[in-house]
Order: sequence, then C-alpha cells, then structure tokens
Amino acid sequence: MLDLNGNPTTSYDARLKIWSGAKEQSYYNDELTIGQIIFRQLQSEPQRIFQISHSENTRLTRNQMLVNAAKVSVYLRQQGFNSETHVVGIVARNTTHLAALGYGCMFNGTTFHAVNPNLDVHTTSKLFDITKPRLLCCDAQDYDKMQNVARTLGTQLVTIDGSIAGVTSILDIFETVLPEDYKPASFENGIDRTLAILCSSGTTGTPKAVTISNSRKIFEAHSYLSLNDVQYAPSTLDWLTGLITLITAGAYGTLRLISKEPFSPAHFLTMCEQQDISWAVLAASHIAMLANFPDVNAKQLRCLRHLLFAGGHTLVATLEKMRSYLRGEGILRNAYGMTELGTCVSCNYSTHTKPSSVGRLMANVRMRVVNESGEALGPNAVGELYCHHGQHWSGYFGNALATNEMRDTEGWFHTGDLGYFDEDSYLHIVERKKDMLKFMGMMYYPHEIEEVIAQMPQVAEVCVFGIWNETQGDAAAASVVAKSGCQLDASKVLAFVAEKISVSYKHLHGGVQVVSALAKSANGKVNRQAVKAAYLNAVRDS
Repeated sequence: MLDLNGNPTTSYDARLKIWSGAKEQSYYNDELTIGQIIFRQLQSEPQRIFQISHSENTRLTRNQMLVNAAKVSVYLRQQGFNSETHVVGIVARNTTHLAALGYGCMFNGTTFHAVNPNLDVHTTSKLFDITKPRLLCCDAQDYDKMQNVARTLGTQLVTIDGSIAGVTSILDIFETVLPEDYKPASFENGIDRTLAILCSSGTTGTPKAVTISNSRKIFEAHSYLSLNDVQYAPSTLDWLTGLITLITAGAYGTLRLISKEPFSPAHFLTMCEQQDISWAVLAASHIAMLANFPDVNAKQLRCLRHLLFAGGHTLVATLEKMRSYLRGEGILRNAYGMTELGTCVSCNYSTHTKPSSVGRLMANVRMRVVNESGEALGPNAVGELYCHHGQHWSGYFGNALATNEMRDTEGWFHTGDLGYFDEDSYLHIVERKKDMLKFMGMMYYPHEIEEVIAQMPQVAEVCVFGIWNETQGDAAAASVVAKSGCQLDASKVLAFVAEKISVSYKHLHGGVQVVSALAKSANGKVNRQAVKAAYLNAVRDS
C-alpha cells in the first residue's frame, strides 16, 4: 500500500516500539508453488517475446521458454528428483537457457543451489558439500573447475552455456519428450516448500547456504510491473536480486533482458538505448559508476521508470547526480533487504527528500530497533535491527546453530545491521554491526568518514576501514578512486579530512592510498575486507 506521494506506508506502535508495513493479502492461495504461478503466466500469449539475450543475440517466446522449462522438469523426474532434499547445483552466468533450467526446477518442485561462478574452487566445493547436489550444471568455461567438485561429490555434470564432447548439455535435455498432459508438480502448502538455496553475502565471513521458500514476498513487492516493462539486472542467479528478476519476469510476464557481460556503465547505457529498459536493479556501486561515467546523459536513460539499487551505501552527492539524468522523481529508489528474508524489507521512493534513508517498510514486514541489553528503542535511537516477515524459513541449510543465531524463537531475524527510524518512519542504516570501530577508546563508523572524503570533487569512490594495533585500536585508513581525468594526492585527502572533521579519532591515522579500483564481491558490493587486505599488501610491499 502506498501513500499519496507513492511511498510505502509504515505505522509505529509506541507502546510495543514496533514499526509495521501495510497489511496486505496475497492474491495466490498457499497450495501453489511459484513454479505453478509462472507456468500459468507463460501459457498466455505464447508467441510474445519473453527473453532477449543482448550479449548472445537470442530471443525466446513465452512458449519456447515454457516448453524448454517443462522438458527440464520431465528430465528431473526421470532422474529421480522427487524429494525436497534432492538438489540441483548451478554455477552459471546469465545466458540464454539459464532461465529454463531455473523454471524447470520450480515446475518440478526441485530446490536449486546457485553458486557464483567467480568464487574460487575451494569455496565452491565447500558450499556444495553442504547441500550435496545430485546434479551440477555449469557453463562450459567452468567445466574444468567444476569437474573436480563433481568428482568429489560423485555428481553428474551438465553444461548450460557451451558444450563439452561427451558431456550432457542443456540442449540434450531439451530433446526430452514432453507428455501432452504435462503439468507442474503440486504440493500441500507449496508456499512453504524450499524454492532455492543462495549464498549469504560473505562480507563478514564464509558464505552460508541460505534457503529461500516459495513465499509470495519475493515478487509481490513488485506488483506494479506489467507486460510492457523491460527488466534487467546484472546479478547472476546466486544473488537474491538475480532470483527476484527471474521470478518477477515469470510471474508478471515482463520482457526479460539478460547479458552475460559483467556490469559496466557503457554496456548498461547501450542496452538502455537499444532495448528500452524500464526496470533495472543494480548494486549501489553500479549507481556510483554510472553517475560518474563521463559519457552518461539523460537521453540515454529516458526509458527508465524504475531504477532500484541495493547492497550498500550510496553517497548523497552521487544520488543527486544520478537523479539529474532521470526524467522524474521517484524513479531512483534505494532498497534494503537480506537474502535470509528473501525479499526487500524497505524501499525509498523519496531519495530526493530522504537521500540517506532506505525508505519505509514493505507490506507485512515488521521491525524493531534493539540495544545491546535487548531493550526496544524508539525513533531516532540507533540499535540493531530486528525484522519479522511472517513467512516460513527453513534456515541455513545444514547449519542449525547459525540459523538459531540469525532468528530467535519468536521469529525475529537479527539482521546484524545498525540503524534507526526517523520521525517520519523512514529507516536509516548506519552500518553493519561488525563494522563499528573503536580508536583511542572512541567508537566510529567508516561510513561517516567516507561521506566527508566523497565531498572532494576529484573522488569517484572511497572505502574506509580500520588498521588495528593493540594500544590504540582501529586507526581509520582509506582507499580512494579518483574520477576519470582527475589527479588526486593522498596527502590532500589526509588534510581534507583533518579540516572537515573536528575530532581527531576520526582522522585518517591509518593512512590513504589512491587506487585504480576498489575490490568488490560478485554482486557489486564493495568488499571492505578485500580492500583492506589490498591496502595492507601494498603497504608491506612498499
């Protein structure tokens, strides 16, 4: 439910100190799986173009996607995939037939575990050792890496993009005979069945295998999408945003635009001009790259009606610049969510008036702000954010201890994020709880110093982290990326921070490095630990 200005409504219970999104009833009954919902949608207007691969120059109609996915489902049945514990492993980029594989698993009620193809073989093997998939699907370019993983698990390999002699490919699976009376599998209370297993972000440790149910929340937050929308996200299927775009395309019948090329401003602008993207979901770092790209202009982005970003903090100056290229207010939106919740928790439609906020709560989401003593806090008080979405969650696959640490007995997720609600019930994220640093006995957050450095006109991106020593604590240090064509000296950054911040404990006692790029995780988030490691390596080698 939206207010008169188009923002989600959020109410506050001052007695319980709980913020709540609007109460909304789902359109679908609890017996249906998402696969059944998508199957019905794909049956309408069968000759309508459903997916375009920009990088491969391929087009698939709804009927082609439906038939291919149904054949994957039949193949899985023939291979004995008849239990929720029977898992398909996926390591793949956004190529032509990935969607059919995903939908086919959904049609059969088979859980798929998606892992990013850029992860090292050790981490990939460790993740699949948790879920032990009975089938591993990968791109041909990753076959050698995945062959070792498959051999360890005793699992068959199937290629999705490209082929290997003697190895089953997705095209071979499309040769499966489809019964005339084919229907997707049905289950009692299908809404609670595990749909997928994704990876946690890994920014605070080794990624965990996160179960995602068939909850409607994964797509109903985007019910404004229509048949006329062209949607795009650079995220692969192992990220929540990648899964959301796959499901929303199927559920609402939008045109799904994909590319196996990684995000770059030039590539995104080309697709906007050629394919008329109306709905895009990017990482916060992508917005910074796009806003500071020297060749960007409003004409290239005129097709965008919804530009969502998530997965990190974006500077106010960057938001202002990005909005100047869009054709109206409310297009640029900051979303906040967690893989564990399987949905957006909040969305900010008012980045022009509340640029530092992640918005108001989505429907049927509740939130509390809790201090270290477990006491609930009111407006404008910073604490850890607890979230409740009222949906089934099977937890981290094979990790009951981590599951219990994440969600308490009352169903509240302990997000690990520090934040607060302002007097207008807008949510603000201060920082990850584990990113809070202490220097000379004083607490500070890297984000505070990043905001100051970003005011320098030569700065494109910045990451601040702590350099620890046992006598002083975490001395703030910064890695800074200069804008194209600009010269930036580390000493000027040091002096600028010292001038703008009055308290010494927030000065850059750990130093400054000007670098060509910041290390990022596979979904575009700045990886603070990796940036710090590169900084320390450079210091050691100098």
